Amino acid sequence: MASIRARSQRSLNVWPGYVDALATLLLAVVFLLTVFVVGQFFLSQELTGRDAVLNRLNRQIADLTDLLALERSGRRAQEEAAAGLRNTLTATEAERDRLRALADASEAAQGKSADVDAQLAAERGATQRAQNQVELLNEQIRALRRQLAALEDALAASESRDRESQARIAELGSRLNVALAQRVQELARYRSDFFGRLRQIIGSRTDVRVVGDRFVLQSEVLFAAGSAALKPDAEPELDRIAGAILDIAREIPADIPWVLRVDGHTDARPIQSAQFPSNWALSAARAIAVVQYLRTKGIPPQRLLAGAFGEFQPLDSGTSDEAYARNRRIEMKLTER
Repeated sequence: MASIRARSQRSLNVWPGYVDALATLLLAVVFLLTVFVVGQFFLSQELTGRDAVLNRLNRQIADLTDLLALERSGRRAQEEAAAGLRNTLTATEAERDRLRALADASEAAQGKSADVDAQLAAERGATQRAQNQVELLNEQIRALRRQLAALEDALAASESRDRESQARIAELGSRLNVALAQRVQELARYRSDFFGRLRQIIGSRTDVRVVGDRFVLQSEVLFAAGSAALKPDAEPELDRIAGAILDIAREIPADIPWVLRVDGHTDARPIQSAQFPSNWALSAARAIAVVQYLRTKGIPPQRLLAGAFGEFQPLDSGTSDEAYARNRRIEMKLTER
């Protein structure tokens, strides 16, 4: 019992300590709150003062900004005024220089007045001389016009004579054409007589024939193959032809420029030898051989003409022996020179 009572007494003695501790803690909290409130009060007072100072400073800055703007505006106005003054000064100096130059020019002009008078007198003299030259030139122009009129008259007379000459030339040309036509007709008639006599001479031979205005002899009648030497039995044929030509020549007037043209032709088979390097050379040699023989028979050389065509004027374009034989030929033609 005694122990229980002692434990109960010890438990009852703890509460006052707790109460004291709580009271102390409460006082501390109250103290801290008081300190905090006081600090907040002073801090708010300090901040309020700083805001007032800051507002005052902002107002001062705004005032200074306005003053600075006014200062800048005034400075620009002063600069513009200074620029205007400088421009005015420049214009004034330019006007001063111009007036000074005018004054100098006036002085120089006064000094040169005598020279100008002398030059004016000289120019008047030159003008008078120029007028005299103009009068002389006008006189020369009138003389040239008279000469030109005379030349025009002479030219008109010359043109008239030229027209008369042209008319006479035209008349003579017409008469000459008529005469030439008559000569051609006469030559054609003699050619017709010549070929008529040749037809009588050749009779019915097939290797000698008259084709149009040409007298055609096959080469085999006159020459051996590949040769330009006349065969012995060719001479009688050429003699008869030469006789017919001489008979006709005695009838043709001397003023008709006729010639007997002798043309040599070969076939297309090539030939190449030391004597005849080509068919052209062979055809030329054969035509010349005929011309030379006719000359020996009394035909004047100025009435003979030799031509060569080689294989380039064929009568037959075939490649048979008959075609080659037709193309190997001597043609004679009575024509104008």
